[in-house]
Amino acid sequence: MDIREDVRNIAIIAHVDHGKTTLVDALLKQSHTFRANEAVAERVMDSNDIERERGITILAKNTSVHYNGVKINIIDTPGHADFGGEVERILSMVDGVLLLVDAVEGCMPQTRFVLKKALNLNKKPIVVINKIDKGGDVKETLDGICDLFLDLGANDDQLDFKTVYASAKQGWAVTDLSDERKDITPIFDTIISEIPAPKGEIDAPLQLMICNIDYDEYVGRIGVGKIIRGKISANQPISICRTDGTVAQGKISRLYQFEGLKRVEVDEGKMGDIVAINGAEKLNIGETVCDLNTPEALPFVAIDEPTMSMMFMVNNSPFAGKEGKFVTSRHLRARLFKEVETNVSMRVRETDAADTFEVFCRGELHLSILIENMRREGYEFQVSRPKVIFKEINGRCHEPMEDLVIEVPEEYVGAVMNKMGQRKGELVNMSLNQSGETKLEFKIPSRCLFGYRSELLTDTKGFGIMSHVFTGYEEYKGDIPERLRGSLVAFEAGVTTQYGLFNAQERCTLFLGPGVPVYEGMIIGENSREDDLVVNVCKTKHLTNNRASGSDEALKLVPPTTLSLEQCMEFIADDELVELTPKSIRLRKKILSKELRMKEWAKARNRG
Repeated sequence: MDIREDVRNIAIIAHVDHGKTTLVDALLKQSHTFRANEAVAERVMDSNDIERERGITILAKNTSVHYNGVKINIIDTPGHADFGGEVERILSMVDGVLLLVDAVEGCMPQTRFVLKKALNLNKKPIVVINKIDKGGDVKETLDGICDLFLDLGANDDQLDFKTVYASAKQGWAVTDLSDERKDITPIFDTIISEIPAPKGEIDAPLQLMICNIDYDEYVGRIGVGKIIRGKISANQPISICRTDGTVAQGKISRLYQFEGLKRVEVDEGKMGDIVAINGAEKLNIGETVCDLNTPEALPFVAIDEPTMSMMFMVNNSPFAGKEGKFVTSRHLRARLFKEVETNVSMRVRETDAADTFEVFCRGELHLSILIENMRREGYEFQVSRPKVIFKEINGRCHEPMEDLVIEVPEEYVGAVMNKMGQRKGELVNMSLNQSGETKLEFKIPSRCLFGYRSELLTDTKGFGIMSHVFTGYEEYKGDIPERLRGSLVAFEAGVTTQYGLFNAQERCTLFLGPGVPVYEGMIIGENSREDDLVVNVCKTKHLTNNRASGSDEALKLVPPTTLSLEQCMEFIADDELVELTPKSIRLRKKILSKELRMKEWAKARNRG
């Protein structure tokens, strides 16, 4: 058995916004990965535009630093539960993890989720209590972490974890709070002393597990993974053990390793290295690259199944094809199936309709990121309301459940409890956090969270913070009230006018202002009552013998409510769609004609 003392492979895991990417920034800067005069952006690992705009990590990223003759491969992982599939497969590439915990917030739902995955895979943890500069009760936070380890069934070696106290933003870390706070080197020292060095057989036949897929516009598809056994070199013939049990043959044209933020071409890699390979045809996540004459597949980490689905379909509205570059079912199909190749926790199924595809995923954020990426790439399409995936277990219907944590000021607790009661939320725990806010923990069906995030912000005047993570399936909890308010629907095609909107705004909340093109059946606002209301917002004030059309007093409109993509997905009912183009997001009825909608409603009532 060979041991690579010159290499360490770690992943940084944490709840969202606990400082993973900021810590990686500090590690890169203080390891002198960048030149002294090199301009480096904040959150340098968040290279995707959406990641930078939202301040979240969506895709796992590889980087490396050198410290005291040891190469430390670091993988920055997402913190949102919707991207848990990314975390799960990445953990198979590393030998240990840095668990980041916010000194003030303590352990949160995603902390439990990612730590459970790491412990189950027998990864050695190092705990980093971050944001020490914000204050908080460090002892209480550490006690909470110890309780979490015990609760998750950590073994003796994992329970004997080392703790580092840090402020990633200020760029320092200490192993004792009384130590001088000068730089980040205590984290490097702890990684080298605590994280196991890769072990394996360097001279045995090659085994490399593909855990990620990258793409380069010049060289094409690139597979990323860790060499479990043996050596690999450029121009080497290989066998590829597919996930379906078949074996294909290929040849590596280029071999890369990660140096800082760059992918550097190398001649050889050996056991313990994280490498990227190019040349092998149709390489996919979960496949094993082997020696040509010794095809032995490695077991792949099982990924949790999707819990939600949504219909993607070709846009057939009156405005179809005016703003998008890719508009056909062929374009839509190719893009969705391409996504599945790299997004292991997503599935796509073709339906009986040639222009409609069912997409299965982890959550609303997971879907909205895919939709936003497709919009920016020039796709035009429409989507239905998200639905949870039910399972039949022992002849009974079961549904996905979530652990939900809400933090609110004390005066808003009553409003939150009331809404949770309506949505089948079961209170598990209530406590005061270190910042003096009330922390409410619920167990709640996934479907009952649709549309609640915006309600929470309204009920708490923007002070409420919520996070949730999937925990498993339980027996169906019963029906919940649907959306209490109907939609305001355009009567005819045209352009909205100030006069037409003024007459409608007393009875509704408007989503559009004047001068916006609309079509029959397009949703332009929310009705104050539960029924849909069809209105003419395109009508104008006409010239008469007594007055000119613009001579009346100026009409004052309430500024329209602009819905984000997530809010649109939450707002729509079962008979409504979201129309998406590179330039616009519109809401519409599935059946645009009022007469046809009434006929369908009458048929449904007769059947019922």
